Amino acid sequence: MTRDEIFAKVASVIANHFEIEEDKVTDTMRIKEDLNADSISVMEFVLELEENFSTEISDEDAEQIQTVGAAVDYIEKHLV
Repeated sequence: MTRDEIFAKVASVIANHFEIEEDKVTDTMRIKEDLNADSISVMEFVLELEENFSTEISDEDAEQIQTVGAAVDYIEKHLV
C-alpha cells in the first residue's frame, strides 16, 4: 500500500470520526488542536485506525502521533 493510499484511508477515517470534509484533511493537521479531539476521541480514532489497517498501535505510540502525517507514517512503517 502506498503512502497516498494510506493517507486517503486515514483521511476517510478522520472525515467520518471528526465530521470534517475529507478534502480538508492535510498531512500537517494536528489531531488534538485542529480537530478539537479530546483524549476519548483520540483513543476512538486510534481504535478505528487499528481496525481499518489490521494493525495494533500501542498506547505509547498513540501518544506520539500528533499529526495526520505522523499517523500515516506510523501506519506505513508498521503495515505487514
